[in-house]
Amino acid sequence: MAGEICCKIDVRSVTKYFPSPGISFLQPPPHGPETSRFSVPNAVDDQSNSSINEQAVPKHLKDIHMSGCLMEDFLSAASENTKKNLETCGVLGAFLKDGTFYVTTLIIPKQEATSNSCQVVNEEEIYAIQNEESLFPIGWIHTHPSQSCFMSSIDLHTQYTYQVMVPEAVGIVMAPTDESRKYGIFRLSDPDGMRILRECRETGFHPHKETSNGSPIYEDCTNIVFNPNLRLEIFDLR
Repeated sequence: MAGEICCKIDVRSVTKYFPSPGISFLQPPPHGPETSRFSVPNAVDDQSNSSINEQAVPKHLKDIHMSGCLMEDFLSAASENTKKNLETCGVLGAFLKDGTFYVTTLIIPKQEATSNSCQVVNEEEIYAIQNEESLFPIGWIHTHPSQSCFMSSIDLHTQYTYQVMVPEAVGIVMAPTDESRKYGIFRLSDPDGMRILRECRETGFHPHKETSNGSPIYEDCTNIVFNPNLRLEIFDLR
């Protein structure tokens, strides 16, 4: 693959883009200061219906390594929509090795968007890539082009569909116009948040009931490690 910048995948008619030569290869997971663990910002969005607080990582959750360029590259791919005040969404794919997830793939599917929603179309194209690359659906990423950084009620239902498959699955919110918090990496609290979403039958934007013990419905992830040596492949299917 040396020297290749992109390559056609005939079966799916998509192109693999490697955002920069510095991350277009995969190295063994580093164990030194070059990796950095995600820390929760002090600023918390006031518009969220759920309080967000940093909690200890449950022992059963595996660490997730991500490329340090993932969010920046996604924002770049979403920039045209962001200028038009339209959301953009993407799907994260990871492989599992020695008890750790490594996010190596960002799939940006065909989609229909508004200023506060994003609907994937032709989902079978996502599944084809995940199956061929043997990837776990480790989560998703989307923009709030003119809103603050929080998980809406619709976001929470989307997050549930990922987390019920893979407990470590994350939801990344990119909020480029939020001066207090540009991004958040979230998950539903378990068991309380997962239980509320499992029992909820509402659609569209709606309030969720509080947990029985007052704990948050969703929380910041603390099992994220940014790994600058990790390869990132972007499949932009739009």
